[in-house]
Amino acid sequence: MCWYGRVPSTPRIRTSRWSLARQLLALQLTVLLVIVAGGITIAYLDAKRSTTDRAREQSLAVARTTADAPDVVRAVSTPDPTKTLQPYALRVIADTTVDFVTIMSPQGIRYTHPNPALIGGQFLGHIRAAQEGGVLTETYTGSLGPSVRAVVPVFGPGHRVVALVAVGITIAAISAELQDRVLPLLGVAAAVLLVGACGGWLISVRLKRQTRGIAPDELSNLFEYHEAVLHSVREGVLLVGRDGVIGLCNDGARTLLGLTGDPVGRPVSELGLPPELAASFTAPETRTEQLHLTDSRVLLVGTTLVSSGGRAQGTVVILRDHTELQALTGELTTARSLSEALRSQAHEAANRLHTVVSLVELGRPEDAVEFATAELALAQELTDRVMSAVAEPVLAALLLGKAAEASERGVEFTITPDTVIDDQGLGVAGRDLVTILGNLVDNGIDAAARGTGGRPAVVVTARSGDDGLLLRVADNGPGVPEDAMEDLFRRGWSTKADKGHGLGLALVAQAVRRYGGSIDVGSDGGAVFTVRLPRQER
Repeated sequence: MCWYGRVPSTPRIRTSRWSLARQLLALQLTVLLVIVAGGITIAYLDAKRSTTDRAREQSLAVARTTADAPDVVRAVSTPDPTKTLQPYALRVIADTTVDFVTIMSPQGIRYTHPNPALIGGQFLGHIRAAQEGGVLTETYTGSLGPSVRAVVPVFGPGHRVVALVAVGITIAAISAELQDRVLPLLGVAAAVLLVGACGGWLISVRLKRQTRGIAPDELSNLFEYHEAVLHSVREGVLLVGRDGVIGLCNDGARTLLGLTGDPVGRPVSELGLPPELAASFTAPETRTEQLHLTDSRVLLVGTTLVSSGGRAQGTVVILRDHTELQALTGELTTARSLSEALRSQAHEAANRLHTVVSLVELGRPEDAVEFATAELALAQELTDRVMSAVAEPVLAALLLGKAAEASERGVEFTITPDTVIDDQGLGVAGRDLVTILGNLVDNGIDAAARGTGGRPAVVVTARSGDDGLLLRVADNGPGVPEDAMEDLFRRGWSTKADKGHGLGLALVAQAVRRYGGSIDVGSDGGAVFTVRLPRQER
């Protein structure tokens, strides 16, 4: 699976169910209605309690004031208390906000009442506590309807109860006052509902635009599909924001980049990646199929810019493991070189055979035998030396193939006498030996062929010991420029003018780092590359 050049679009699922934005709006409005209704109810109950308590306190205060008035005490002892007390009670009603002031005998016979027709009748309500000298407050339905009232005693000489005073405020009056207090609350509640509904609508519009009107269960399915696909693909997938911070990283990317932990939320510069690879993640343009090297892998990197509304949002990075393919390519190149060398030798052998036959036909068999055995001895000598000194078959085959290739290109190929590879096991994979020595020899042959200092020559040393493996390749080419030492093993650096080069030495450096070895570059009439690999534990 490979996504290059475009970003896969999210599948759109058509549905008649409510979208997430609409459900959220409905939920917000419902919660808002419940909160406002609850607030109004609590405020109403509190206002009702407060209004009732205030009416009770006001009634009690007026009743006590009336009971303490001297005119009331004197009037109740006269033969006609109503004559004096009725006008007094009406004045008190007019001067206060109470609805009735009833002055009565200790037995409850009215001396006063807002309705004169009820004077002389029995007071409707409880008076026992007041008859005993106490104070009574209650809500009772009397001649004027339900009311909140207070009944207090009037004390005469000797602290004797000579009359009772009842003062009350009707429930209708209390309700009217409560209505005046509740109407502003309703206005505030309506304003809160309006503001909340507008805010919820704005949020739902924004959410609908961001979720594309998809329902919650569809979002859940999309997320599950996204997770399943993202973590099942072998390719590495990264999403890098404009600020260089990792926004998404799947399992494949963590494996290919050798990352530990979750890199999401971390800048690319803090992941410990090679500078060129890290720079490609934040490149301002789309790139496809670029080779990059890490310490252990060859990666094929593709980047695609992601934009929304014409504005760049970040970069999608696709990583593919090219390590196996690169190694196989190296081995195939070696096999192809050996095949070409064998083909060339076969052609050369045919020419030599014709020469031998011609010498025999000319009656010079001794010269024919000498010519044939001399060429055979040289080839056999090299083969015998390699096979006896190098116990590693891959390395031996590589050296023989490179020797034939060098011979074909007119380069003298020499294996030093101290070349010895034991059969105890180097702990180095054969393909890595091909990568390291094959690339160094190829570069040496190319450099020697371009040199001008006599016959082109390449000298190879391969030696193993207790301390590990030593590989040395020297040539008599132009050497390595001093100013190129720092960039020598960087991908893309090459002394060749044509494109497609600059990967070999980078692969060599990668393989050497993987085994914890070292590379030294010197000059001895040309370039000398020395690789040391510590013996690997198996």
